[in-house]
Amino acid sequence: MKRFFVILAAIATVFLTLPFIGLFQRAPWSSLGGLLTSSSTTEALRVSLIVSFTATLIVFILGTPLAWVLARINFSGRRFIRSLVVLPMVLPPVVGGTALLFALGRGGFIGQWLKAWFDISLPFTISGAVVAAVFVSLPFYVIAMESALITSQDQLHELENVARTLGLPPLSVLYRVTLPRVRPAMVAGLALAWARALGEFGATITFAGNLPGRTQTLPLATFLALESNPEEALALSLILVVVSLSVLLMLRDHWMPSSNNSTKF
Repeated sequence: MKRFFVILAAIATVFLTLPFIGLFQRAPWSSLGGLLTSSSTTEALRVSLIVSFTATLIVFILGTPLAWVLARINFSGRRFIRSLVVLPMVLPPVVGGTALLFALGRGGFIGQWLKAWFDISLPFTISGAVVAAVFVSLPFYVIAMESALITSQDQLHELENVARTLGLPPLSVLYRVTLPRVRPAMVAGLALAWARALGEFGATITFAGNLPGRTQTLPLATFLALESNPEEALALSLILVVVSLSVLLMLRDHWMPSSNNSTKF
């Protein structure tokens, strides 16, 4: 049985590795520097960094209280809200972009009022790209934070009660006691959310379009370059692979089980 599982595991590993071998094997190493410093690449990188970091900040501001409510407050409909939070992770991104377009577009049930009252139009703008990135990346942070809050709930309750008896106000308890105890999960969740926002494609192209210098991020530039400049597409793909792999390696202690807990046969 052990040998059979090892063989299947090796096949799965080879299957996952082959595409990256093909990518690195076909990469234009001799002209890589020029491709990565071209105006189209630097513009796409600039837009990607603005969108991903802004989205991550919004994810932190909105996701932290949402995770706290889901972990700490027992209310009717909590399971539905939790399912709603996870939904963007399993939903095809283009469907998410379509939903955003019909909700926040100029003719959407919210977008029409944004346009009429505040003259705000989100589709095909960098703000729309940020909204799409927040939509797809928020679940990664909320799940990480909620899990950490639930796992350390008993210990946190004791520390928070002690802090309250010492006279700390609720906000001070939150920022000086609760959040520092879940900081590793917070950092891991934010890093995963940032990486997801950086690599977002489907929702962005549907809701924000693919406008060079405005909404064209690295994934969108890669898609466009596949038709006209495959070498540039390979170079952009390398950037995204290296960034994603780096994030996973930095967070390996948060998503990989300890080797001390592995079962030996």
